Amino acid sequence: MTVRRSYDLVAARYAAELGDELAGKPLDRALLDVVAELADGPVLDVGCGPGHVAAYLADRVPVVGVDLSPQMCAHASVPVCAGDMTALPFRSHSVSALVCLYAVIHLDAGERAAAYAEFARVLRPGGHALVAFHVRDADTRSGQERTLTQWWGNDVELTFRFLDPEVETRALAEAGLTVTARLDRAPDPRAEHASDRTYLLARAASASGSGS
Repeated sequence: MTVRRSYDLVAARYAAELGDELAGKPLDRALLDVVAELADGPVLDVGCGPGHVAAYLADRVPVVGVDLSPQMCAHASVPVCAGDMTALPFRSHSVSALVCLYAVIHLDAGERAAAYAEFARVLRPGGHALVAFHVRDADTRSGQERTLTQWWGNDVELTFRFLDPEVETRALAEAGLTVTARLDRAPDPRAEHASDRTYLLARAASASGSGS
């Protein structure tokens, strides 16, 4: 799989360059704090990369990460495993919350629908999911994509999709996850790629099916 191979190739450099990126992202930290406060059990970090987001959460809640790239997982300091977000290796209703930051951007619409269905499956009734993605930058609009073929001197093949928040809100709803909050923000060019971003906080239906 090209995504797994590409991230395996850049894993060590990625961990070195981006492992402390949360230090420059106060809104990301604040939203992760919200997830930790909402959680009443283990939290799953989907597409965890080298585990830096999971490590931040681990100071607050029990957490485990999953990433497609085994080499990324090798750099994590918290419990992680290799796995595909469209077929998560976790039992149904086994986590109280999950986060997925900038990982669904590598999936096409059908794959994202499968991933969202998996998010709903592993969440406990009433559990929360925080999903973040790129929306647009100077060269690419929502609904468009870009393919990267060189990264830090490595030959890679990675497609980055810029997503429409309204479309993703509907896709989450179709999977059984109701968006309860949305944050749109501009980038900080000192700390990240210059793209506008959206964060969607969604909730699984409660045991009664009311979602309350």
